[in-house]
Amino acid sequence: MAKKSVRNTRGKIVSAAWKLFYEQGYEDTTVEEIIELSKTSKGSFYHYFDGKDALLSTLSVLFDDKYEELKTQLDSELPAVEKLLQLNSELFGMIENSISIDLLARLLSTQLVTSGEKHLLDHNRTYYKLLRKIIAQGQEDGQIGTKMSVSEMVKLYALCERALLYDWCLCGGEYPLRQYSASVLPSFLSGFLPEK
Repeated sequence: MAKKSVRNTRGKIVSAAWKLFYEQGYEDTTVEEIIELSKTSKGSFYHYFDGKDALLSTLSVLFDDKYEELKTQLDSELPAVEKLLQLNSELFGMIENSISIDLLARLLSTQLVTSGEKHLLDHNRTYYKLLRKIIAQGQEDGQIGTKMSVSEMVKLYALCERALLYDWCLCGGEYPLRQYSASVLPSFLSGFLPEK
């Protein structure tokens, strides 16, 4: 029970922070506002985070919360590639509608220069577990080829998503992320299909 309470408190802080970052910008958001919106205490905040900068790396937590939600909504009858496309569409839609490009760019850049943990590459995240499950099941059902291992395919898929996010940030969001991904990702995923 204590573990769930810890996740809930930390999760409330993360959710509140990213909501405020999106609405008023990172620079204009204070720790006090995050504490107030999350309905937690200053002690709780500093128990989990050294300061506001430490929250930047938690964007992957927000993404994984979305994946946890999507796990229960996926149609089990959908082919594996369609599941991957649906996950991407939902996540990229969330990013477009609730994460500012500046914050996403800041996260991507911090992951490049950090000497600490690279949260986006943490294979214990829900994101990677869900991708492994979908791709492994797709291989088992003959919907996805077996020329590459599950791990190789997961790595390639994650690489493609990061490339799309990076390009969107680099271009300053001049095109709709979700729509562009929907036009590009199917071609990329065709390489996952079994050879005929």
